[in-house]
Amino acid sequence: MKNKKTLVLGATPRPDKYANIAINRLVDKGHSVIAIGKQQGEAAGIKINTKQIPLTNIDTVTLYLNPANQRDYYNYIIETKPKRVIFNPGTENPQFYQLLQSNGIQVEVACTLVLLATNQY
Repeated sequence: MKNKKTLVLGATPRPDKYANIAINRLVDKGHSVIAIGKQQGEAAGIKINTKQIPLTNIDTVTLYLNPANQRDYYNYIIETKPKRVIFNPGTENPQFYQLLQSNGIQVEVACTLVLLATNQY
């Protein structure tokens, strides 16, 4: 399987949260992970950044932010130029889908954990 450099937005050091579980599973499957969240800390040995850092060569952005909290990241994600953005359950945002698609970014409404578990990531 190809390493897909992934940005997890909404990352958290809390092990009971889906974003944290996703980071662990991504690392287990051999993907490079960059994590951005509100709380400092780490997940699966990955430092959680609290600021938008410059990124290149991102394959996938997986969202764990509700639509209202996504607004602060619209330009950041578009400027990062990922191949796709995964909208996990609870993050669905048709307004943002259109913006991403108009910038040539693929939208996937899915669960990162399911995609990883079924080798569809």
